[in-house]
Amino acid sequence: MNRALPVVALRVPTDEDAVAWHRVFDDPDVMEFHGGKSAELSFYEELTARQRRHDAELGFCLWTMVDEGGRVIGFTGAQPWPRDWGPTGEIEIGWRLGREYWGKGYATVAARMTLERLRAAGVTDVVAMVRPGNERSIAVTKRLGMDLAETFPDPRVPEDALCFRLSLRDGDAE
Repeated sequence: MNRALPVVALRVPTDEDAVAWHRVFDDPDVMEFHGGKSAELSFYEELTARQRRHDAELGFCLWTMVDEGGRVIGFTGAQPWPRDWGPTGEIEIGWRLGREYWGKGYATVAARMTLERLRAAGVTDVVAMVRPGNERSIAVTKRLGMDLAETFPDPRVPEDALCFRLSLRDGDAE
């Protein structure tokens, strides 16, 4: 049985979204592949401020995801890879959802919207960095047509990070 795709909207994160992200991501399951514990509110305040700068300067960012009822359910979008290891200088697409929204298609729908916005902004290639074992995120990369291209040693954990790639150039496969 085919289910209808969820309705989701993307917006530049507001100051208030820092509080919403903090609340939605305050779950050990959500944070399993992101340090294992919830981040402080100040982390999300800085993150949303940085995303507003990215949007103003680059035309894209990690956007707040809002469901059909107007609830903040997470984020998706893209930003320059923020670390000094891995695919430095590249644009990373990413997503994170509150636990109650998993398995409903939100991440895939929003990530496809992100790819359209990135193409419109002139981005030609994206990466997605995923921890081994994060099968939900790996499944999203596959639905987007991304291929596992390489791995990078992750200095934070004793395993290599998986680097999926996708060309956004016209004529290339999606």
